[in-house]
Amino acid sequence: MRILVLGGTAFVGRAIVDEALRTGAEVTLFGRGRTGTGLFPSTPRLIGDRETGDYDALRGAGDWDAVVDVSGYVPRHVGQAMAALGDRIGRYLFISSHAVYTRTGVGPGSDEDTPRRPPVRDTEELSEASYGPLKVACEDDVLARYGERATIVRPGKVAGPHDAQTGLTYWVRRAARGGRVALPGSPEQPIQLVDSRDLARLVVRLLLDDRPGAFHAVGPAEPTTLAGLITTCARVAGSEVEIVPVPAEAAPSFFPLIRPAAQWTDQQRSPARARAAGLTATPLATTIADVLAWDRERGEPPLEHGLSAAQEAKLLGA
Repeated sequence: MRILVLGGTAFVGRAIVDEALRTGAEVTLFGRGRTGTGLFPSTPRLIGDRETGDYDALRGAGDWDAVVDVSGYVPRHVGQAMAALGDRIGRYLFISSHAVYTRTGVGPGSDEDTPRRPPVRDTEELSEASYGPLKVACEDDVLARYGERATIVRPGKVAGPHDAQTGLTYWVRRAARGGRVALPGSPEQPIQLVDSRDLARLVVRLLLDDRPGAFHAVGPAEPTTLAGLITTCARVAGSEVEIVPVPAEAAPSFFPLIRPAAQWTDQQRSPARARAAGLTATPLATTIADVLAWDRERGEPPLEHGLSAAQEAKLLGA
């Protein structure tokens, strides 16, 4: 199978390329050529820039059985890619998001038929308010252009090695230190994390099966809570922790993995359709162990979000 990946050198894209190559697919990468330059040395690369609309490298470059669009965030990105590729592809698989869904009237276990938010096309600024509606517009455009040759994958929170976002890494690192852990949220908050490698396996399986439709990519197999996650992180690291809830308003406004109660159903999506299509479920402890090893190997650089040791000590003292 010949697969073109639009953005394949960072985290999710990297995992998808790894999995595609493992299955014997012929992979071509399209991107700016600025990140991951040492990755996949034998894989052809086409250089372009979605922000500036430079898709010249795609025009007349050949044809592919499938395209995986990892880096499409606004309708212009997707529209220009489809215009450059035309009918020289088989299936167009778009990586979307759970942010497409409405947050009202949705209960635990919601599936891929949950109503989506109204699409937005009059901005390209990515924010909490616009990110999901922009992804809705992208989904609509892919479906309008390719119909039954379109596949939509909507990941929940993705975790695993090479994740540049703070997310799971903060809690893995913090739990490994042990002791009293400040939690500016509810210990009972549900958590859904999908291992990036499970997401990648689902994407490649959907392509190999030539399967249309929309699919959740969520995990782990067993439901867990924020407290359960932190406890598992400590167990994997061989440490002991005491979880101490602290007032949310005392911590930074954005905190890794913590969501307000009104958004808890976002962490309780049904994986049934994706499981039936081939979504695997890496044990949460395995994902945590691999993130812990990767983070230590890279030297545990500063994280963008979370509490410093001094900030946490102050909160715990108060």
